[in-house]
Amino acid sequence: MAFLRNLLLLLLLIVVMAVWVMLPWPGALLLAVLLAAWLVLTRRGRQASSVASVGISTLRQRLGSSAVIVVGIAGVVGVLVALLAMAEGYSETLRKTGSADTAIVMRGASASEVMSGLDRDSITLIPQAPGVARDAKGEPVASPELVVAANLPLKNGGPDDEGSVQLRGVGEQAWAVRPQVKIVDGRRFQPGLRELIVGRGAARQFAGLVPGHEIRLGNQKWTVAGVFASGDAMESEVWGDASVVADTYGRGSGRASVTVRLADPRAFASFKTALESNPQLKVDVATTIDYFSKQSERMTQVIRIMGITVGIIMAIGAMFGALNTMFAAVAARAREIATLRAIGFSGLPVVVAVMLETMLLALIGGLIGGTAAWALFNGYAASTLAAGTVGQLTFQLHVTPELLWTGLKWALAIGFIGGLFPAVRAARLPVTTALREL
Repeated sequence: MAFLRNLLLLLLLIVVMAVWVMLPWPGALLLAVLLAAWLVLTRRGRQASSVASVGISTLRQRLGSSAVIVVGIAGVVGVLVALLAMAEGYSETLRKTGSADTAIVMRGASASEVMSGLDRDSITLIPQAPGVARDAKGEPVASPELVVAANLPLKNGGPDDEGSVQLRGVGEQAWAVRPQVKIVDGRRFQPGLRELIVGRGAARQFAGLVPGHEIRLGNQKWTVAGVFASGDAMESEVWGDASVVADTYGRGSGRASVTVRLADPRAFASFKTALESNPQLKVDVATTIDYFSKQSERMTQVIRIMGITVGIIMAIGAMFGALNTMFAAVAARAREIATLRAIGFSGLPVVVAVMLETMLLALIGGLIGGTAAWALFNGYAASTLAAGTVGQLTFQLHVTPELLWTGLKWALAIGFIGGLFPAVRAARLPVTTALREL
């Protein structure tokens, strides 16, 4: 019979945790209101409130053991939120790079620009497709671009420490396709010369990317002409004249992709259909927002899995700390609980009272951990070198309200599990046995 009861308790715990993980904050608020109403309006609820108030009032006397729960859960929440904020910041940076009114065309079945290659005929045909915006001269707003991976010395590394940077060869239309790109220091590169402009993120990551300095790329010396800002993943790149980049890296007249500005976001469907149905072309077409969002999926998933895995490992440790603390607290109050049971208190108020005490400590730990993660990591600059298919990328960690709520749910889940089994033991303890303890 005892085994069956424990099995049912375990199944109930699994169901509750599954529901809790998917619960949005309005649902949690509703549960809190219903619990408060039960505590105030029902006889058993008032009994639970009385028992819980006595336990909570003695927390100062058990400051050391209570701190074990709070600090352990705060650590879990802080680490979890920080790692998830890394994934969120990485994904958000790439999402901001694209838009619905620009499209990118690459060779068919290419996973990224680095892996794509378009011949000269394709580069000529693509801008003539219907739906492409035109400038004041009537020319299509289309930017054929070449993307290669280059190595540069890291700013804070040793003399032999290098990282991968994405070198983008562009023409004059690149500025019309991406009006958000602004020079913030120096000037634009001059066409036909080995000059570069570098993103702010790349300038922070690599050595020598300062206007007026020379660097070596592809066994050639290049001069840094300026630094640009765009507020997206482009800030991690280095730009030069497409023809010069192609000559340096032996790419001929081909390009990796063509990025176009659409006359209207609704024109994308006709633009895509026209290109993919053209027998002269073998290309894939996507809006830039879809392309860059897809580029972020793999790395974002890896970071999230890593964060959840580390969080689970730490949560198990915090859970055992909570279990030990609450079992000790229940044992110390065995006579008190037995007396309450003897004078008519049922098992449910005792269970709820112990759970409320543990959940309060878990809530405090969750708030401390979430606040610390927000204060320390929100907006913190990070970078990844040659990650996935987008090369080096600098980004900022982003601690969102959704992540803070996720951390708080984890904290309360740990508190729930850590308090449930000691609470059930307290409620099941025979009155005569408890009165003989201590």
